[in-house]
Amino acid sequence: MTRRRLTEDEIALWKKVAEQTARLHPERKSGVGPKPKPKPIKQPRPLASLPAFRLGEKAENAASGHDLWGGISDQVARAPLQMDKKTFGRLKRGKLMPEGRIDLHGMTIDQAHPALTGFILRASAEGKRLVLVITGKGKSKPDDGPIPVRRGVLKHQVPQWLSMPPMASHVLQVAEAHLKHGGTGAYYVYLRR
Repeated sequence: MTRRRLTEDEIALWKKVAEQTARLHPERKSGVGPKPKPKPIKQPRPLASLPAFRLGEKAENAASGHDLWGGISDQVARAPLQMDKKTFGRLKRGKLMPEGRIDLHGMTIDQAHPALTGFILRASAEGKRLVLVITGKGKSKPDDGPIPVRRGVLKHQVPQWLSMPPMASHVLQVAEAHLKHGGTGAYYVYLRR
């Protein structure tokens, strides 16, 4: 806020008051009007009083990773429900027993895809309803490069393969297996009749 200037009347009034008073310190020079309030001089704070600080030391999430799509488990869980809700609930709780299973551990993509296709087509021809496909969780590798590498190639490929011909016409629902059947390293595949 800026200070306003005194009017002529206010200056005259002040002079009358000043003439009627006795000075406390007669040795000082007399001035007209009150003196302005002195401005405080800011002293810089010493650097030693500041605590040690590292950029980002209190950040909650240190590394968010590169995965913009989310995990494959989330993608499979978000798939629309095609089967009976009650049966699906029993399936997710591990109450239904798989009638067949295939283990793709240690296979390459070139070996696993034809093996899975043959297994699903045979199981459908035999009239099986629920089969278990074991992919494994994949080997963990350090993700140091600029290009992200997904963990578990088969774990990510199997849901995609099951949604493509010739298997798509036989598969009704794909869900992550219950812990007693392999958990995140396996899939339940519920087949059509």
